[in-house]
Amino acid sequence: MDPEKLEECLRSRRGNTKAIIPVHLYGQPAKMDSICEIATRYTLSIIEDACQSHLAQYDGTFVGNFGIAGCFSFYPSKNLGAYGEGGAVTTHDDALAKQIRLLRDHGQVEKYKHEFWGHNYRMDGIQGAVLGVKLKYLKQWTDRRRSIAQMYKKLLTGVGDLILPFEFPKAHHVYHLFVIRTKRRAALRQFLSQKEIATTTAYPMPLHLQQAYRHLGYSKGDFPNSESAADECLSLPMYPEMTDEQVEYVASSVKAFFQD
Repeated sequence: MDPEKLEECLRSRRGNTKAIIPVHLYGQPAKMDSICEIATRYTLSIIEDACQSHLAQYDGTFVGNFGIAGCFSFYPSKNLGAYGEGGAVTTHDDALAKQIRLLRDHGQVEKYKHEFWGHNYRMDGIQGAVLGVKLKYLKQWTDRRRSIAQMYKKLLTGVGDLILPFEFPKAHHVYHLFVIRTKRRAALRQFLSQKEIATTTAYPMPLHLQQAYRHLGYSKGDFPNSESAADECLSLPMYPEMTDEQVEYVASSVKAFFQD
């Protein structure tokens, strides 16, 4: 989230905004000092999307602590993943915490007594057991992700037209994904596949172009940054168990593509 464009948007909406939802995308914390300052001036709440950013920090503070609530995902592919669906909400507000607990259990204050219409968002016990074990290794895994990212950056700096991930000066990036950008994405992906290197294209279609949001009236060209990112982003392999040799193989293969 670009704080400058955020404020432009708030001014144009003239009081219609209810909350700000910064996304700590790919493990990179948003610029929370600027976002918090804007939220204070406009008297808006902040709800953090920290689903990809377990243990990420901004200016020494863990994400999930800046707003009224922080939302984390425990989907199996996340940095801290369960064996199925799961997630958590963090908050310093006792009243909000109570409300969220009721929402996840059909609005039930005690057995067979429901205060309002809620949902069944209770996480299976087996998922909690798995997470309880894996949590002990989260920092170790995070450190390894950061080490892999540094290797990639060292090996791929200056290669072709690649734009590599970076860290904001006050950020502690946890690299849920290592996402590069290139205008030759399709060809590079096919080349890497032939080298038996799996890649992914996260979010290949921006939200404003999805059928589900056509009623909002947006069209191609309305969000050029989102559209170019959707066309150019490619996720290279990134997981704590990668060996240095595997990282070097991926990087050398990317280099070989651009040397052809």
